Amino acid sequence: MRRFILPFAACLGAITATASTALAANLDMYGNALPDVPAVTSEPNLVIDVGAGVGTAPAYEGSADYATAFVPIIKVERLNIPGLTETGSGDHTGFSIHPSFSYVGVRASAGHAALSGLDDVAATYGAGAKLAYEWKLGPDASVQVYGAARYTFGGASGLVGEVGANLIARPAPGLEIIIGPVLNLASNSYMDTYFGVTPAQALQTGGRLTAFDPEGGLKSVGFSASGRYEFLPDYFLNVDASYHRMVGGAANSPIVQAGSQNQFTISAGLSRRFSLF
Repeated sequence: MRRFILPFAACLGAITATASTALAANLDMYGNALPDVPAVTSEPNLVIDVGAGVGTAPAYEGSADYATAFVPIIKVERLNIPGLTETGSGDHTGFSIHPSFSYVGVRASAGHAALSGLDDVAATYGAGAKLAYEWKLGPDASVQVYGAARYTFGGASGLVGEVGANLIARPAPGLEIIIGPVLNLASNSYMDTYFGVTPAQALQTGGRLTAFDPEGGLKSVGFSASGRYEFLPDYFLNVDASYHRMVGGAANSPIVQAGSQNQFTISAGLSRRFSLF
């Protein structure tokens, strides 16, 4: 038995050594070149920036007074739902669809003479989607057109959205600058909550504010600008600013007439990128 086992073991060892040498040289066991096999890579299904900042903004929509505000930062860079949608990968061009969120803080009448006699409005939350198309102007710049729509709930129920265009510049690694005009729209029920005055409320103000029932549609026009810089891997400094002028039913509201049609915001904050596979 021993004389059979020893030659078999020696043969097996020789085959193993030959195979190991061939694999190290990218050859099969017969000396033929192995085909190139691309490395298997996987992209995360969700890439999201989450952070917070502070800024200054009108105390409420249409206010002439400004207040310091907490600013949540949520930006979805990539979203892949197998078999349904994939957006955010590649070179930024073409169609994309992203989640869209909004938040309007509590509107309290106390402390604002223009709101005296009006009911308070609880915080309003919005969730929906943004559809965009982007094309390149050059290696470091592109143009984007977009539309967003969100359903709102909480203080005001209804629909809000934006339509706009952006010039996007990426002049240096990790730096992105976006600027462009935007139109803001809102449904009738949303406009009623923030810009309407009921007859009962008009009486509560002593006639200072007249009854007013705004129509839904175009709420404001303006422009927005933002800058984003990746100062460490996955860590970003975010700066945002905007100007909007109330138009239509919003501009004609006694609430805005007692405040200001011109609305400015500016904020800065930090965010971190998270990748989920």
